[in-house]
Amino acid sequence: MATSVKELMSAANSAVPKISADEARKLISEENALLVDVRDAPELQASGKIKDALHVSRGMLEFRADADTPYYNAEFRKDRPVILYCASGGRSALSGKALKDMGYERVYNLGSFKDWAENGGDVEQM
Repeated sequence: MATSVKELMSAANSAVPKISADEARKLISEENALLVDVRDAPELQASGKIKDALHVSRGMLEFRADADTPYYNAEFRKDRPVILYCASGGRSALSGKALKDMGYERVYNLGSFKDWAENGGDVEQM
């Protein structure tokens, strides 16, 4: 049976809790959470990214997060919280659901880069 984007988003938003910038900062400082930007490279070039975030485009996420692929990035560990963000929160929700399906348990959706930047979050230019 075919699935719509609306259904995919509903499932992703149900599986991956949305957190605030303050909650993200706490997870990063207290639990060494991995912060991941899943936007495409041109978006980063135009606006920068959250300071110290790892950039992994949405299309490469599963490959970077799976230790059995040659593209694996060792920053991804299943014993470490993972916080994802994108331009509006949709891709980060879908990314979070994919990571949950891969066995990552502590996955969170920060939502939008713009909200972070407009509320005084640290940003670095690319």
